[in-house]
Amino acid sequence: MNGKNKNQLVDEDVIRGLAELLNDTGLSEIEIEQKGLRIRIARNVAIAAAVTSPQPAAAAPHAPSATAKDADTHPAGTVTSPMVGTAYRSPEPGAPSFVEVGTVVKQGQTLLIIEAMKTMNHIPAPQAGTVKAILVENEQPVEFGEPLLIIE
Repeated sequence: MNGKNKNQLVDEDVIRGLAELLNDTGLSEIEIEQKGLRIRIARNVAIAAAVTSPQPAAAAPHAPSATAKDADTHPAGTVTSPMVGTAYRSPEPGAPSFVEVGTVVKQGQTLLIIEAMKTMNHIPAPQAGTVKAILVENEQPVEFGEPLLIIE
């Protein structure tokens, strides 16, 4: 099949290309949106050990400045994780955090880093504003779409 069938909503060649990019780069997932159509390609990540660890799975993640519930009241200013990984609030151990509550940020400024597949991914501010809440701690595992910060 060439991926150009008129009855198909998605071009299979695009999906195959994204899957190849996922393999070539070592990323755990890729998401694109074009003309109102969103495509997310993800590989299975070996996180089962973390889920089945003897630590209580029901324990809520520590939130130094706010809770995930606060993200519900600030949906436009909520910065969410674009991937599964580990959040780092500073560029290296012992260094000051990229931002704190009250920090005024510019669009594109690094807010934190998410390590995924041994790659450090800088998470930029999607908009200028003031950091109102930080919803993750340093070295906390994060999921795709999980609220990280609130900027207003």
